[in-house]
Amino acid sequence: MIPVKDLMRFLEEDLPAGDITSEMLVRGIECRAVIIARNEGVVAGLEESKTILSLSGLHARLMVTDGTRVPEGARLIEIEGMAEGVLSVERTVLNLIGRMSGIATATRSMVEKIASIDSRCQIASTRKTCPGLRYLDKKAVMLGGGLPHRFSLSDMFLIKDNHLALVPLEEAIRRARRFGHFHIVEVEVSSAEEALRAAEAGADIVMLDNMNPIEVKRTLEQLEASELRKKVLIEVSGGVTEENLLDYASLDIDMISIGALTHSVKNFDVNLEVTGRI
Repeated sequence: MIPVKDLMRFLEEDLPAGDITSEMLVRGIECRAVIIARNEGVVAGLEESKTILSLSGLHARLMVTDGTRVPEGARLIEIEGMAEGVLSVERTVLNLIGRMSGIATATRSMVEKIASIDSRCQIASTRKTCPGLRYLDKKAVMLGGGLPHRFSLSDMFLIKDNHLALVPLEEAIRRARRFGHFHIVEVEVSSAEEALRAAEAGADIVMLDNMNPIEVKRTLEQLEASELRKKVLIEVSGGVTEENLLDYASLDIDMISIGALTHSVKNFDVNLEVTGRI
């Protein structure tokens, strides 16, 4: 669960000196309201929204759980409390649910597409998240059935092209290994030759960056011929879309990381409706 202080920060951003409209127009009125899905998809962000509503002195009841696929028109959260509280946090919780549900829905679509061909490949997110929302973005991916990958630069070694522009590949892996045995070492490569070098040098994961399916297949064949395939996990990243997803997932790879899951979010449409006074 995201720290409460971060959820409070969301409220403070929208309410630096209160909601002057609601405080002047509806102060003292108690009401009921409901948050409704206006799309079909996988919902996320409900638990965080319930906490925000509670912090605002409102009673909120979840009608479904995060990670559930719901039809258009589904009731997600029922709310009771003072009207100025409901209307003050309305947009904050709708933005949160909309973004997280959009990510979860897109992830589930890709996960289910891969499952349709019985591939063992898994979908992962990247660090291409909205600053300040990384935990929530990655939680949404997980609720959609994907893997979070790294949460931060401290989690594991990921040796990228700009590192390798300054340090030779084998030396980079050697330096990473010198740090200790408790962090995974992943290397981003752009050719079969680099993939072989990374595997031979002791990388745990080899990321095939911006390779088309034919290039990935040839790289896998060379790793297999060199008896290195079983020594590494293979990740594919860059240029993967829902349209070409199965071209990659049908190959002998372990995961596909997709930045678009979080950097190009299609918002899930949700609405809050006041249903009457109490």
